[in-house]
Amino acid sequence: MQRNMLVLLWLSTVCCFSFPVHAQVSVDGPFLDEPTVTLEELLKAAAQNPAVKSAHYAAAASRAVIPAASALPSPTLTFEQMGKLIPPSLMEGDPSSARTYGVEQEFPFPGKRGLKGNIASTEAESQKFNEQLAHLQVGSEIKQAFYELYFIRKSLDILLKNRDLLQNFIQIAESRYQVGKTIQQDVLKAQIELSKILDKLLVQGQKKRIAEAKINNLLHRPPETPVGKPAEYTRVELKYSLEELMALAQSSSPALKAQDSEIAKRKYGVELAKKEYFPDFALGFTYYERDQNPEMYRLMVSAKVPIYFWTKQRPELEAARLNLSSAQFMRDSTSSTVRFQVKEAYTTATTAERLAKLYSSAIVPQANLALSSAIANYQVGKIDFLQLIDASMALLEYELKYYESITEYHKAIAQLEPLVAVDLSS
Repeated sequence: MQRNMLVLLWLSTVCCFSFPVHAQVSVDGPFLDEPTVTLEELLKAAAQNPAVKSAHYAAAASRAVIPAASALPSPTLTFEQMGKLIPPSLMEGDPSSARTYGVEQEFPFPGKRGLKGNIASTEAESQKFNEQLAHLQVGSEIKQAFYELYFIRKSLDILLKNRDLLQNFIQIAESRYQVGKTIQQDVLKAQIELSKILDKLLVQGQKKRIAEAKINNLLHRPPETPVGKPAEYTRVELKYSLEELMALAQSSSPALKAQDSEIAKRKYGVELAKKEYFPDFALGFTYYERDQNPEMYRLMVSAKVPIYFWTKQRPELEAARLNLSSAQFMRDSTSSTVRFQVKEAYTTATTAERLAKLYSSAIVPQANLALSSAIANYQVGKIDFLQLIDASMALLEYELKYYESITEYHKAIAQLEPLVAVDLSS
């Protein structure tokens, strides 16, 4: 009777363990009473992320100042009273007594306004790419957190089922020990393995709370907001080779495009610094109102001559060139980092994919067969209870490793998306 119960317990465990790597993943177990949440729902809610909003408004602000950057300086209006102040009146017979009304307009040296407009435009372009990068990075983090939470919930399902299985093993071992058919060590071994599972349940429970808090943080919600049960998702296919991903990153990476815009801005800055060696001009007109004297008019043209160029213009030009060199080296550094990150994520994804296939096609089925053989041999007395427990625990570990590999695969693909600016899940 006890042996028949053992077989039934093993069959129920095998049924919840085995499915192919290419199948659609689904959540089962003790969380069916919770509402499900899809990855798409979380991604839509990402619009509330403060980093995304901040990048959006920064880009909008940069676009708003483009017209102002190339506009003329504000004109200067003047009024003068030359005569009596209290009460204000002109001095009769004094030719120098007059009221003057004037206007003056500065005109930067030709080309300066256009360069300032170009600097503002490239800054806006850089902020646009930063906005795109922020959106992609938050989306990537949400995907990774979703996959991690799914793995944790699946691990909890598997651990709880194995906890129940081990509890039944303990009952069987205790019954056999009471009638002298097994030794106390068998009971203790089963209890130790049960304690290990309980320990893993506590750890996974902690990880679950952290993963849910991370999702809530990304969605700008209170940490204790219920997230729900991760819904099933279809396995993503990585359709690009490493060389194709590298090419996409170099041509489409928002981080690199932002750096390119920064370099363009610094080049315009160098050109503007060169223009500072040339004078700015001003044009003015003044009307003189005089008592008992003919009206007078004044036309004025002035120029700001940069005669102290060695203390102002020359250092500014040197600083602009150094800033350009800094931006160029920063672009090289960013490019190198992006190439490394693409290679790292691609290697992680392909390795995890191979591991998942290995666990699904070979290791987990072999562990199932090993457990089946252990049960059969235990029933006829060829192996002891400890070997049966070891076979059961091995199957548990391999099943968890399978889900871990699937999770690492999808997280690595999510990490690639901000680097190549492509939705790899579609």
